[in-house]
Amino acid sequence: MDIKSYMETLGRQAREASRAMAKATTAAKNAALLAMAADIRAHRDELLAANAEDVAEAKANGLDPAMLDRLTITARSVEAMAQGLEQVAALPDPIGEISDMKYRPSGIQVGKMRVPLGVIGIIYEARPNVTADAAALCLKSGNAAILRGGKEAIRCNQAIAACVRRGLTVAALPETAVQVVQTTDRAAVGHLVAMPEYVDVIVPRGGKGLIERISKEARVPVIKHLDGNCHVYIDTAADPGKALKILENAKCQRLGTCNTAESLLVARPVAATLLPQLAAMLIQHSVEIRGCPETCALVPQAKPATEEDYYTEYLAAIISCKVVADVDEAIAHINKYSSAHTEAIVTEDYTHAMRFLREVDSSSVMVNASTRFADGFEYGLGAEIGISTDKFHARGPVGLEGLTSQKWIVFGNGEVRS
Repeated sequence: MDIKSYMETLGRQAREASRAMAKATTAAKNAALLAMAADIRAHRDELLAANAEDVAEAKANGLDPAMLDRLTITARSVEAMAQGLEQVAALPDPIGEISDMKYRPSGIQVGKMRVPLGVIGIIYEARPNVTADAAALCLKSGNAAILRGGKEAIRCNQAIAACVRRGLTVAALPETAVQVVQTTDRAAVGHLVAMPEYVDVIVPRGGKGLIERISKEARVPVIKHLDGNCHVYIDTAADPGKALKILENAKCQRLGTCNTAESLLVARPVAATLLPQLAAMLIQHSVEIRGCPETCALVPQAKPATEEDYYTEYLAAIISCKVVADVDEAIAHINKYSSAHTEAIVTEDYTHAMRFLREVDSSSVMVNASTRFADGFEYGLGAEIGISTDKFHARGPVGLEGLTSQKWIVFGNGEVRS
């Protein structure tokens, strides 16, 4: 296969399909999504069989346990994919929405209209459900999509792609509105991220290495986050019960997600009483604690932390811990070491809470809640295409609105500029 020619063909087809999608009605888009959901349910056994082949090959190739967990789907996963498509169908259609209309002294009315981005390239690893989620969000937001999943999920991704194509056909929308790259050749990624004539934005979902490579090679804008070094700060005015509950969920519910807490900060005035309790809970969950000297003095099981530990997204049963003087030092520590993903403060002090919200420079900042809530579904977006820690265009969980742009519109009645 000539990879360059193949990718350019996908690009041309996507660009043409994007024009059809931009003018597609809400009814047509919803019909396609519902047809996809029905088709996924009807072909559940085929999807599971394809996934079983992918998993068997991945195990034989020594894929690590965390990736195997993301790769594996079940009957429940298939139903969740179908329900996700139905949930996106039920969301309001953002395309064509007009906002901020104002009369100007000249007599014209000026406002903004929400429009699709065009063609979205999505590059992801392991998780086959991303194929359905990405197709749904791109379709509902009036975009065309080129999806490039990891080689470890090629069979299942293609089986899901077939369901997507059939759903598009049912709604009389172009099959090329969602195209799944059929080759596992890594060169395909290099071409996809360097076709500004066909692709308007790239969304990478995967490990830090993949995202760094794409950010370096891309010639089109990238919506991304490199890692999720998320913090939980236990303030001087923290409720001990809330602190234990929030930290346990933030760190221990799932170790391998980007919104899992990787760093714990505890205010010095409450460290002697609260930190041993928090540490005991973490140790009960087999979490290794790497701490500052004060942490190690209060928690004998803790290991000394290095400077690098405070920067690290572990995605494992490890957490860094530091005793800080107060909310000022906590904010300074987070803004230095964080990956700008998600941070939480546990406090009953309103002033401290509001300072934390204003001054912590991350895409999601929380008061008295687990970092695990940093998710498109939990934020009411229906689903998400990914998380962005960038500050332009989209920040935080990227849902339908994040896959659109706005253009200025003007209504007049014969006015001319003097």
